[in-house]
Amino acid sequence: MNFELITTDSGSNARAGKITTAHGTIETPIFMPVGTVGSVKAVTQDQVRDDVQAQIILGNTYHLYLRPGLEVLSLAGGLHKFNGWDRPILTDSGGYQVFSLAANRKIKEEGVVFQSHIDGSKHLFTPENVMDIQRTIGADIIMAFDECPPYPSEYRYARKSMDLTHRWLDRCIQRLAETQPAYDHEQTLFPIVQGSTYKDLRKASAAYIASRGAAGNAIGGLSVGEPENEMYEMCGLVTEILPKDKPRYLMGVGTPWNILENIALGVDMFDCVMPTRNGRNGMLFTWNGVINIRNKKWATDFNPIDANSECFATRDYSRAYLRHLFVAGEILGMTLASIHNLAFYLELVKEARRQILAGTFATWKTGMVQQLKTRL
Repeated sequence: MNFELITTDSGSNARAGKITTAHGTIETPIFMPVGTVGSVKAVTQDQVRDDVQAQIILGNTYHLYLRPGLEVLSLAGGLHKFNGWDRPILTDSGGYQVFSLAANRKIKEEGVVFQSHIDGSKHLFTPENVMDIQRTIGADIIMAFDECPPYPSEYRYARKSMDLTHRWLDRCIQRLAETQPAYDHEQTLFPIVQGSTYKDLRKASAAYIASRGAAGNAIGGLSVGEPENEMYEMCGLVTEILPKDKPRYLMGVGTPWNILENIALGVDMFDCVMPTRNGRNGMLFTWNGVINIRNKKWATDFNPIDANSECFATRDYSRAYLRHLFVAGEILGMTLASIHNLAFYLELVKEARRQILAGTFATWKTGMVQQLKTRL
């Protein structure tokens, strides 16, 4: 993997860059649709590629390990061939799922013993076998195995968790050095910064991660319930320390305005289930603000969902029709809303990139954040 930093905005730390992988090029800043089990919910691969215009998607180690399982993925030749996606893929190591399974897992130095949410069977994830699993999945970018502490966390727990994450990272690096990719393309490891919302821990973790010399780095443990201002403060501390010549990935974030604010802090990559999850529940993100399409006010609004968008789902269908689909319980409504939201997110980061290249990002962002938050 190669990262080229093209320019930094004169009025902020926002960056425009380019990541080159074996499966294609990614222009940053970028948003990655989440395909947890190898599919972006309710959206076909053609739609993700052609209508959403996604450059990279995300898969999840925990979920893919359980279903369809490593044997199927290996026989298929990896996730790219299994799901028909010929562009880059990033896989989350499963650390966040371990966090979300707090009632059904036990963390120890070796790794994490957890119960499957599907059938209750017990499994062990270690830094070593999580690297092996991600080798088998075959993503272009793979994540280190980490522990994601909850919010709020006591300082002592957050420190202990961070130190464990660092020790696990060293084991991940060692395991990758001892093994080869399962298929004919390179896999790049991103370590993950932790430290909860404690400034000294975030700085220490960022410094440790930077010292490992990885080709890219991630920021984890945010967007887990902390106030937005704390997210921004922690992210700003970390991006000041992480290498400027490597891509920075903020995991699991977030709303359109969260993304713009964190781009301004120097983040290059984002993912979140919000566009699809909220879309399936009738919440639409637009250039003018947020729409709850189930509201009766849209019943006779025959305007496009968002006249400023280039996506077919947004341009060719009216708000009234989309509301009708939701009220009638038609699956098409969830698909169109998901495509719309994903396309909007990709258009947003594309416009952010254009503004960065033009040197106008900071001014543009200030007005846009307020506009995006408006409830229509």
